[in-house]
Amino acid sequence: MYEVFADLHIHIGRSENNKPIKITAARSLNFANIAKECSDRKGINIAGIIDCASPYVIEDIENFLKTGEAYEIKDGGIIYKDKVCIILGSEIETSEIGINGKCGSAHNICFFPHLEDIKGFSKEMQNHIKNITLSSQRANISAYELIDIVEKYNGILIPAHCFTPHKSFYGNCTDSLRKIFKEKYDKVPAIELGLSSDTNLADNISELESKTFVTNSDAHSLPKIAREYNKILVNDISFKELLMALKNEEGRKIVANYGLDPKLGKYHRTYCEVCEKNIPGTAPVTKCDTCDSRNITMGVYDRIQVIKDKTVSKSPKTRPEYVYQIPLSFIPGVGNKVMDKLLNNFETEMNILHKLSFDDLEAVVGEKLARNIISAREGKMTITEGGGGIYGKINAV
Repeated sequence: MYEVFADLHIHIGRSENNKPIKITAARSLNFANIAKECSDRKGINIAGIIDCASPYVIEDIENFLKTGEAYEIKDGGIIYKDKVCIILGSEIETSEIGINGKCGSAHNICFFPHLEDIKGFSKEMQNHIKNITLSSQRANISAYELIDIVEKYNGILIPAHCFTPHKSFYGNCTDSLRKIFKEKYDKVPAIELGLSSDTNLADNISELESKTFVTNSDAHSLPKIAREYNKILVNDISFKELLMALKNEEGRKIVANYGLDPKLGKYHRTYCEVCEKNIPGTAPVTKCDTCDSRNITMGVYDRIQVIKDKTVSKSPKTRPEYVYQIPLSFIPGVGNKVMDKLLNNFETEMNILHKLSFDDLEAVVGEKLARNIISAREGKMTITEGGGGIYGKINAV
């Protein structure tokens, strides 16, 4: 067995024939470009593309396979240049009964082993979604119902960015995933933490002790791929091996979660929509300290303080290490030109983030930038917290 890097939440902006897929994602994000970016620049070995249920994307995948650059494998997934396994996925917004009985909605990422599976899933979901060509569309069913459809086509369901205030289960639907999935709870192998949370925060909730945590980018542009990712121990790169790792079977497992410090996330702390500022103070914050308004967007940190059922966050022994990883694009001074220079010399971002010494970096980008990169790697940079849809900020040393 060997270790690989995986980012399991990557969007497609446009199809090859310029049809919109994810409206808020970059046009350059298409199936072929994602495969190339993961292989040639990022060093990602398993890539979950989660807009593959769109008929336009299915057509792109079929054409991509005809080029001979990629091929499907029996154990699930599409192999590109023998370097990257692309996992075919779909992000579905389900209709839930929200907090206080109000209408809630949550995103689910669903993964399938083969193209024929996701084609069948796409066709059936047209009965529940008004426009199947677009990503992350609202379905007229709940996650409790969706998981049966996913399993019908040999897939798995993972709750997406579980704590964010918009479009997530804990963020605006429930204080317990068991209340959503009921007797099907054990069919959910993992949850996605999201950019504004981490293992320490999530393990304040006891029902999550049995779930594997995954950290993914939710990339809406090519540079954002692998801003969060996972290190996984597998026998090879395939859907089957990924599923075994998520279930901790036969030695396969998540070795480490690499993610942003939650303070950098867009929804870490509670934000006043009137004053347009983060609200300081001991969590949970329920109103603005300046104008007393309750017109707030509750932050992930504050929300977890409301719903947690542990007095002390304690992770199960099987929980992998959570490594605070600041992406290169977040580091002060690392613009496009510097990024190209680094990649031209060191091939992939994974090499730069994990393998290079200060001396290696200094020889290419100079002492100041090399020091910033190493300081970011070692968690020595100070951070201004994010909230209300605005990312936190890295402060240079």
